Amino acid sequence: MFDRAVYNKRVEWYKEARFGMFIHFGAYAVPARGEWIRSYEEISNEDYQKYIDAFDPDDCDMKEWAKMAKKAGMKYAVLTAKHHDGYCLFDSKLTDYKTKRDFVREFLEAFRAEGIRAGLYFSLIDWY
Repeated sequence: MFDRAVYNKRVEWYKEARFGMFIHFGAYAVPARGEWIRSYEEISNEDYQKYIDAFDPDDCDMKEWAKMAKKAGMKYAVLTAKHHDGYCLFDSKLTDYKTKRDFVREFLEAFRAEGIRAGLYFSLIDWY
């Protein structure tokens, strides 16, 4: 049941926070043509695999990202845990289509440690 008071309280927080970021982070960053590349360019799983193989951001430092976000004044951040390509940025026993590192865990720990509200975007759409 929709509770207008609860809704208004949540909206009020965002109005006050005003500044945050949405981090689109995944294999679709490799070709650098947007997160919908598989759909727009009708790329098969086999052809998309080269981007999965190339996506190895070993120098990604979520703690540094969180510190920069805090310094910029951000109050919240959202990370794509799994976008439409189906590639997971977290460990899962349900699929092998995932990163070696658990970027979601690193993101949540780092941003929460800086006092920044952290959220996740998880797409139910799965082109894989």
